[in-house]
Amino acid sequence: MKALLRSAPVQGLLAVIAWAYLGLVLRTVRWTHVNRERLDAELALSRGAIGCIWHGAIPLVIGVRPALRGRAAKVLISLSPDGEFITRAIAAHGVQAIRGSKAKGGKAKGGAAAFRECIDWVAGGGLLLVTPDGPRGPAEVMSSGVARMAKLAQAPVYMIGLAARPASRAKSWDRTWLPRPFGRGAVVWDGPYHLPAEASESDMDQALKMWSAALKAAGARAEAALA
Repeated sequence: MKALLRSAPVQGLLAVIAWAYLGLVLRTVRWTHVNRERLDAELALSRGAIGCIWHGAIPLVIGVRPALRGRAAKVLISLSPDGEFITRAIAAHGVQAIRGSKAKGGKAKGGAAAFRECIDWVAGGGLLLVTPDGPRGPAEVMSSGVARMAKLAQAPVYMIGLAARPASRAKSWDRTWLPRPFGRGAVVWDGPYHLPAEASESDMDQALKMWSAALKAAGARAEAALA
């Protein structure tokens, strides 16, 4: 069964279904943006930036796209088979993916090349969306990658809280949001946060704790905006 689900025809079908679903959500959900002025100020600077969302909020990220005012954005997505149909679906909505992750046991699986591509993209003025708790969790616990990207690219980091109502939550490790069409959605923008080029490992650890708390708070605020 797993081999069938990961076959090219099935992945193609899943991509079409995901594309249609995301398009319906984009067109019919009424999105509210909180602290939108922070994003607008960032876009006016025409520099690279990093946006963090929790892995479980990936289906809601479609609500971010219209706020980017046409600026190109890329999303870091794992090389897993599941990541393949997601990549195809978001590409059809004008968002390109950078593919890479870590395999089981911590061994790199395209991770080094993807990391370099992310740094080059952001340093060149691109917008990058990452799931700092992906692709395998633990849920809502940031890995060190986003801090290293921010330090090397000298780019600002934003926490993006996302929520939708009505919506279901999957029983997966990340409790993926499954928003329903014709509902409401909220996007909370928090930041920018910075790491100096001379930041130590201790500085990065402290930043990750602060950013993790900030992203959780942004998510809670997004849910409260729909109450």
